[in-house]
Amino acid sequence: MSTDPGTALSAERPWFAANEILAFVVELAALACLAWWGFSTGHGWLPHILLGVGTPLLAVVLWSLFAAPKARLRPGLPLVLLVKAVVLGGGAAAVYGVGHPVAAVVMAVVVVANTASAETFRRSAPAPSTGPQDEIG
Repeated sequence: MSTDPGTALSAERPWFAANEILAFVVELAALACLAWWGFSTGHGWLPHILLGVGTPLLAVVLWSLFAAPKARLRPGLPLVLLVKAVVLGGGAAAVYGVGHPVAAVVMAVVVVANTASAETFRRSAPAPSTGPQDEIG
């Protein structure tokens, strides 16, 4: 068995990639769930449209400012996790709000497991090497 850290990283890489794809799908699902809740909440067409468009739009703004990989602002991990909890947890709460409690629990479990895995993978990955010039000193 090799003790080279690069070998261990390449062995974990497929899981990292799969988890990143799942994270993207979960993010899109949360936005869709927020829109679903918004379009089905309130009385009349105006609240439906305002909440159906406004809620996911607000989530996108929060995400792009604080939680996206290339976020405009670079907050610490606690704030990033708070924004992820609000947006992704809000998606699960929205599913509950439209009357699907079991699906909401399933979504919440997937969100927590995926986010924990993604943050663990991201924090444990070594900095990328730029080539042989890194060794020159």
